[in-house]
Amino acid sequence: NAQDARTATSMAALKDKTAKLGAPKIQGQEEVEGKSAPVLYFGSTKMNSNFTFVDEVSKEGGPGMVATLFVKAGIQQARAAGGQEYIRVATSVVLPDGRRPVGTVMGSPALESIKGGEPYFGEVEVLGTRYITHYEPIKDASGETIGAYFVGYKK
Repeated sequence: NAQDARTATSMAALKDKTAKLGAPKIQGQEEVEGKSAPVLYFGSTKMNSNFTFVDEVSKEGGPGMVATLFVKAGIQQARAAGGQEYIRVATSVVLPDGRRPVGTVMGSPALESIKGGEPYFGEVEVLGTRYITHYEPIKDASGETIGAYFVGYKK
């Protein structure tokens, strides 16, 4: 699928804001809405349940724009889930009841691309709403995929 100009701009902004904090890494585990998840950091800044950066990118992107950071589940969770799972740890998506859906997981078709270390562009249903999306792997210093960036806007 072709990349969309709006998602390209918002993805660049999200990656730029997080890169200024330092290199991405996983350090420790914590509970995210009842699910044990690795803790994602950029430099010394913890991203799990930190909505500052995703909210800034969404606001800059304009109406209907959302941003999310996913972390790759640990070996134990991945085995239990029957493969790799990416858990939403920071998001500007707000559900109708006002909650943010942290602890939910990335679905297909983006999941297949991210598992392969590749970006994904296209239309995806996210928690019941259709979005034009752009996903990219978050890679640590060794080049291993440890999570994913997501931006999208309501179709």
